[in-house]
Amino acid sequence: MSSTQDAPSFFKNMGSGSPKPRQKFCGMFCPVEGSTDNKTLDFGSLTGGRGGDVAGARNTNRVIAQQRDISTLDRGRKVEIRSGSGKEALQNLNDQSDRMLIKGGRIVNDDQSFCADIYMEDGVIKQIGENLIVPGGVRTIDAHGRMVLPGGIDVHTRFQMPDRGMTAADDFYQGTRAALAGGTTMIIDHVVPEPGMSLLTAFEQWREWADSKSCCDYSLHVDVTEWHKGVQEEMEALVKDHGVNSFLVYMAYKDVFQLSDSQIYEVLSVIRDLGAVAQVHAENGDIIAEEQRRILDLGITGPEGHVLSRPEEVEAEAVNRSVTIANQTNCPLYITKVMSKSAADIIALARKKGSVVYGEPISASLGTDGSHYWSKNWAKAAAFVTSPPLSPDPTTSDYLNSLLSWCVPPSAAPLHTEATPAEEPMQHIEV
Repeated sequence: MSSTQDAPSFFKNMGSGSPKPRQKFCGMFCPVEGSTDNKTLDFGSLTGGRGGDVAGARNTNRVIAQQRDISTLDRGRKVEIRSGSGKEALQNLNDQSDRMLIKGGRIVNDDQSFCADIYMEDGVIKQIGENLIVPGGVRTIDAHGRMVLPGGIDVHTRFQMPDRGMTAADDFYQGTRAALAGGTTMIIDHVVPEPGMSLLTAFEQWREWADSKSCCDYSLHVDVTEWHKGVQEEMEALVKDHGVNSFLVYMAYKDVFQLSDSQIYEVLSVIRDLGAVAQVHAENGDIIAEEQRRILDLGITGPEGHVLSRPEEVEAEAVNRSVTIANQTNCPLYITKVMSKSAADIIALARKKGSVVYGEPISASLGTDGSHYWSKNWAKAAAFVTSPPLSPDPTTSDYLNSLLSWCVPPSAAPLHTEATPAEEPMQHIEV
């Protein structure tokens, strides 16, 4: 989509009474330069029957594509993607050449796959094609018979996050180094202001942690944990001055992070006007608080109490409520941690009706279930605690995986937040 006329009507303006036009394709999925252009490259000459002779193409030593340096281009407001100094530590682990040639692999993109060589300098792709002319001293990797995939983006991490006197076990260095080992080349971490801390102060704290330790590119979401006029002003500054374009609100964690429906309505209205995307942690915090008291009164204090106090209906109700608020404010919505069938069904139905809503399953909900909460091994049961909890229904993961291909989420997030064994007793109370 390369013209305003091609843009979905939702993104052309925000609706009746809107004081500002909505920026096209903004929010958490805000593109970099040229992302709305047709990115399909002309690889016809590499394939028989696609406009050229394969042998002829091989003899031309033609560069099929060459990456454009966009660092000097003049752009408007954009998402800020930063690189941490942890990369230098990794690069110093060896003295291998910073020039690399990957030969013979099958490149897999979002629109097509094809066989070609890739030449890189300093981690940047410079050429894609066959029989490339490259300088000497190049490190060559033979990728024949293998697929070459783009690096993954983990859109939901929480590295070294402080929480009630504890801190996530992985800091930015450990977490991003592990990410790179698994093929993830960028993370988006959540800034979580503690009660009484300003958004800007928390953002700068996260930036300091990430800049000094991150081994891969990163960006930041900002969680809105309280609401007043000063928070709105800080959100505006974060968007305009720091490139933040997604904010998360909580419908759970009563008396800690939870906002009321009217507050969420106001926050989403501000997010809409800023051209950002609203994220929501969707669980009914009031019901959870009552259920937790009831479960504890029954003497249930193990990990199974976590899922018993947060039945599937609690997630589904909050998902439906968040979609309703987003529709009324005409704000795009991104629901984090979709864990149950009923929650996924509500999102799928809303998308069919035309709502701009996305669901984010996590690797746990796609790969396992909540039956482990009743394991006799307490440490094992506690390790499966998430909020919302994993569904005890063993068919849930297959159901969520089936929705990946057609209607619910644009991405699946590993949701990396790791606790030490000593901290797991706290994890099952409220995560």
